[in-house]
Amino acid sequence: MTVTRRNLLAGGALGLLAGCDQLGANPSFQSLLGLAEKGNFHIQRALSDRMALAKEFRPDQRSPIFRANGTREPPGPAYAAHKAANFANWRLKVDGLVARPQSISIAQLRAMPQRAQITRHDCVEGWSAIGKWTGVPLKLMLDAAGLMPTARYIVFHCADMMPGEAPYYESIDLVDAHHPQTIMAWALNDEPLPVGNGAPVRLRVERQLGYKHAKYVERIEAVATLDALHGGKGGYWEDRADYEWYAGI
Repeated sequence: MTVTRRNLLAGGALGLLAGCDQLGANPSFQSLLGLAEKGNFHIQRALSDRMALAKEFRPDQRSPIFRANGTREPPGPAYAAHKAANFANWRLKVDGLVARPQSISIAQLRAMPQRAQITRHDCVEGWSAIGKWTGVPLKLMLDAAGLMPTARYIVFHCADMMPGEAPYYESIDLVDAHHPQTIMAWALNDEPLPVGNGAPVRLRVERQLGYKHAKYVERIEAVATLDALHGGKGGYWEDRADYEWYAGI
């Protein structure tokens, strides 16, 4: 299924109209499509169990190669220095609308309670791969930080930023943030994350498509609204290519 607002399969007649360039350029029509996307989001939520688990697989079902996608290595000296030091000085910050901001080293992250899961990664480009991910449930980290009542979304700020461009970021709501399979993963197939797969830590949000699984995460921020973040749509590809913010599968 495509993930752009301009091809909403769930939108009925709207999907037929979305291919028209003239309509697509019309702000009022774009606003209508935005409402359709929000409607699709709420319908999916209403029809599915909020905490239903994504399918998990046996060890022998893992893909022989879990390909890297998107950024293979963040550019610039800062990431290169972290890589050379085996990420010993990397800190994962948890801040924003929290009572107790956190700054967690990779060693501390690995010492926290862990969850391991063998799941399938589904990419919008049409490929899938099955891998074993190990990491800390995001809910535990948010509970330690103490979310404020005004927090509505969790934003993941990443190290991969191309020169002259906005940094990569993604966001999810509190339902997905509290899902038991939503983890901050530091290992793939029982080994520390390779650089191409997001070292030293990435998001795994197993009920959503692959572009939501932010790599190279440096900061986790609790916010009340996504409007003031970069393009205001809640993610790098959402801002640039009109990907849907909610990529549920």
